Amino acid sequence: MTQTTAEILSFDEAMAAFDPVLGFEVHVELNTRTKMFDAAPNTFGDEPNTNTTPVSLGLPGVLPVVNRAAVESAIKLGLALGCEIRPVSHFARKNYFYPDTPKNFQTSQYDEPIAENGSIDIELEDGTVFTVEIERAHMEEDAGKLTHMGGAAGRIQGADFSLVDYNRAGVPLIEIVTRPIVGAGERAPELARAYVAAIREIVKNLGISDARMERGNVRCDANVSLMPKGATTFGTRSETKNVNSLRAVERAVRYEIQRHAAVLQAGGTIVQETRHWHEDTRSTTSGRPKSDADDYRYFPEPDLVPVVTDEAWIERLRAELPEPPAERRRRLKADWGYADQEFRDVVNAGVLDEIEQTVAAGATPAAARKWWMGEIARLAKQREAEIAELGVTPATVVELDGLIAEGRINDKLAKKVLGHVLDGEGSPAEVVEARGLAVVSDDSVLTAAIDDAMAAMPEVVEKVRGGKVQAVGALIGPVMKATRGQADAARVRELILERLGVQG
Repeated sequence: MTQTTAEILSFDEAMAAFDPVLGFEVHVELNTRTKMFDAAPNTFGDEPNTNTTPVSLGLPGVLPVVNRAAVESAIKLGLALGCEIRPVSHFARKNYFYPDTPKNFQTSQYDEPIAENGSIDIELEDGTVFTVEIERAHMEEDAGKLTHMGGAAGRIQGADFSLVDYNRAGVPLIEIVTRPIVGAGERAPELARAYVAAIREIVKNLGISDARMERGNVRCDANVSLMPKGATTFGTRSETKNVNSLRAVERAVRYEIQRHAAVLQAGGTIVQETRHWHEDTRSTTSGRPKSDADDYRYFPEPDLVPVVTDEAWIERLRAELPEPPAERRRRLKADWGYADQEFRDVVNAGVLDEIEQTVAAGATPAAARKWWMGEIARLAKQREAEIAELGVTPATVVELDGLIAEGRINDKLAKKVLGHVLDGEGSPAEVVEARGLAVVSDDSVLTAAIDDAMAAMPEVVEKVRGGKVQAVGALIGPVMKATRGQADAARVRELILERLGVQG
């Protein structure tokens, strides 16, 4: 008897009884100029249904033509994943009905993908490495986009009607399919996140995708099944579709492990189905029964010739590959002198590129890390935005750091300046000038504030004169307050000790 339940076990209870088996299908949208099989523009955010041609709309009598740039992107990705590149690969028709697929079939690759039999090492936060085997990477086209109108949540359930935008229909995709992943245990959710992050990093490094998950450039279908402890036969899997953030991938895998465990512990059986992730409730709901390959009635695409590669072409593309991300990370860590944990924190925060660009623009590695991991990260959290969405540039960080080095502002003022920069008030130097945020460098102004502080706290003055130099901090505070934090604390300390005739 099949049982469905909204109940979940705790993660620890699930792990005590079962071993998870994972599998991922990551879809990567390519950033080619045109679509996979026609000359329609491949651009994001245009007016609905404007980037179409008769081919991408599936009109009768039209013929597709393969996008060579997309094929080269697929070969590069295959090489970066350690895959074998097939000398001959074919396209096939994958038949199913979706309202956002105007041809009523998807042009994909089936039994002869362009790349297969690869692997990738995934490093977790503590340095543990899992090797994930890649079964295949194949080319296909994306579907259009449905917008569900009415209802409370903008989902198809409860919607009054749906609108379809075919701009995305036909956009080039590469689907990367793993072999089953066993042995991750309680680290399965963490591995899921790290794997998708690694794929995103690779395709971004290759320059073949914009890799913006919030736009759907990288989407993950996460497969989860459970085996009772000690078993060797895989359980029935569920597939959570189109998860488009790293956090959601981790949470979806964790939730499905807990849901499967609850069903199995209650004596039920798992339905092989697709499921949908809901970030608001951090749960999944049933989609449709999961089809097997036979259900799609694959057959060779009669309107497209095979894709034929040769060694010269493959080697030319191999020579164009950038430095692999793992090698780059090792090099940067050594160049910057970061400790292991410092570097892992940078990678996990997703600011490696920003720090590299900031160092290249003239900042020290220590200063770059301080800004991106400190105040910039804090502002991103405060504004509920990703760091990349804040609009901070490496040039901004270098300019701020330069103003500090010149003594025009201090660290505290620099943080204020950055906030105003993000509010659109201009460059750091312009903000300092417009808001009068420069450090007070006039000794006469500082001396007046110091005299007021000493008059208000004669007991502190006596302590300092008596040899307790560390007590001078109690006098510096009021001076900083009087100058709205715009005094140089070191210069204030120096002036106080001079006035008291004490050696510091």
